[in-house]
Amino acid sequence: MKEFMDENFLLEGDTARHLYHAYAKAMPIADYHCHLSPKEIYENQTWNNLSEVWLGGDHYKWRAMRAYGIEEAFITGDGDAYGKFLAFAETLSAAIGNPLYHWSHMELRRYFGITEVLNKQNAPVIWEKANAILRQGGFGARDLIVKSRVTVVCTTDDPADSLEYHLLLKQDSSFPVQVLPSFRPDQALAPNRDSFAGYIARLGQSCGRDIRDYRTLLAALEERVQFFSQAGCRVCDHGLDEVVYAEASVEEVSAIFAKALQGSRVSAEEERQYKTHLLIELGKMYKAADWAVQYHMNASRNNNGVMFERIGPDTGYDAMGDSPVVKPLSRLLDALERQGGLSRTIVYSLNPNDTPALATLIGAFQGGGIPGRMQLGAAWWFNDTKEGMLRQMKTLAESGIFGRFVGMLTDSRSFLSYTRHEYFRRILCSLIGRWVDNGEFPDGEEQLGALVQDICYNNAMNYFGFWPNEG
Repeated sequence: MKEFMDENFLLEGDTARHLYHAYAKAMPIADYHCHLSPKEIYENQTWNNLSEVWLGGDHYKWRAMRAYGIEEAFITGDGDAYGKFLAFAETLSAAIGNPLYHWSHMELRRYFGITEVLNKQNAPVIWEKANAILRQGGFGARDLIVKSRVTVVCTTDDPADSLEYHLLLKQDSSFPVQVLPSFRPDQALAPNRDSFAGYIARLGQSCGRDIRDYRTLLAALEERVQFFSQAGCRVCDHGLDEVVYAEASVEEVSAIFAKALQGSRVSAEEERQYKTHLLIELGKMYKAADWAVQYHMNASRNNNGVMFERIGPDTGYDAMGDSPVVKPLSRLLDALERQGGLSRTIVYSLNPNDTPALATLIGAFQGGGIPGRMQLGAAWWFNDTKEGMLRQMKTLAESGIFGRFVGMLTDSRSFLSYTRHEYFRRILCSLIGRWVDNGEFPDGEEQLGALVQDICYNNAMNYFGFWPNEG
């Protein structure tokens, strides 16, 4: 019987172990998509206890605790910090087969040096050990990023954001990590939200414009794209929970925008037309700015209305969606290509049933001499499990060029979640090692080492243009 999470955890065979320890383990991290707070990074946020840094904002852990039967007071409520930690420790003991079990112990080991297996009985001892380390100092947000060997962090930012903390970080030569904004204009694409008119007003204020019509909306967004570029932005992101495509003239879309701006609801077809037209116009702006584009698709958000009203979004009440993806996305990508607006693009679906079709679809838009121009995004959210990662990587390898893959994303609000890159790298090396050991790929040291290091780090740095001498 193998030891729990030893140095060869998840590494099946000598080839996998060699690839991980010799090539993957020490590689830096390019965190090209996350939800960390630039303010917390700038201020080097610290925490008073293990619950704050470990459980705060982590909806993966919250979902598990609810399933175990923990009262909400000890999840997102006003329960005391120690009680929340004890509740999670008890939950974790029952989480066999859930990657959360591995992630949690990796976090305890890598950041706190705690190698004991957390359970209800030893939770008080681990609580004291971890809190003693927190009190020693050197455990702020910046410290954790540096300890994790992260060289680039791309946060997720609204076009109306002032980017105040990004600009301050850009001027701070004492912090060796690039902290760059990502452009996420989801609110501008939601004409039926109650907050739409207010958001458009705020967007206008951010660039000194009175947005009265669709033409001035496009001008304002283009100005914000330029502002984000000046702040170092290299990537944008769209949460396309439902992918749509419906053509309309600029005159028709202008009328739809005017209707929404007055506070009237637009029809479902009008909303599709507005989103389609604006996505294409934004695509042209992204291409001109030389950004990469991310489309995160098929999430079903805020399913529990009672809890949404009580504690808000991003609290663990989301699920995989099952809306059609490939046909509308194909038409959108084709329209962007025809109009000169198709940038380097990464596509993700939260529903793994979409993965094979997406893998073949992006193959239809490769080209232009751009390495890995179209990417099948890493296993994301509910899919970043061992089997989910293997499924995504195998599908990519079978239908595309695996050696151009830009690798893992963090997609987290936690400064401790960089261990997920280690989890991914171990699974990556095990997969490649298995192919080599089975005689499906030659055992060439130099070629295999370069392949692993490219997927772990180099491909992302090249794809997004993160190298310092490239801006």
